[in-house]
Amino acid sequence: MSKRKSIHGIEIEEGSGNVYADLGLRDADAMLMKAQLVTKIDEIIRHKGLTQTQAGQLLGLSQPKVSALLKGNFRGVSERRLMDCLTRLGRDVQVVVKAAPRHRHTGKLSVVFA
Repeated sequence: MSKRKSIHGIEIEEGSGNVYADLGLRDADAMLMKAQLVTKIDEIIRHKGLTQTQAGQLLGLSQPKVSALLKGNFRGVSERRLMDCLTRLGRDVQVVVKAAPRHRHTGKLSVVFA
């Protein structure tokens, strides 16, 4: 649920923390997860000083596909594929499944970077 407030006569609506949900997209949780994974992929590529061509060779992707991913065009790319990219970049990826707190009837997706 968003909160509205006014600062200097300008009405501001606080977001939910998921811009995709705020935009009303049906796959908001998946899109947020993909965005977080791609952000980490981009961070690692920059840290390693790789060009998009070099990153593509390492990830098994073409340079245009790497470019599209890093620009946020990741629809049609699975979370699994993004996790594979992270492992190719030298990161361990764990998927943890646990019970949701009692106050929630459904679970939620989240990404935690260690």
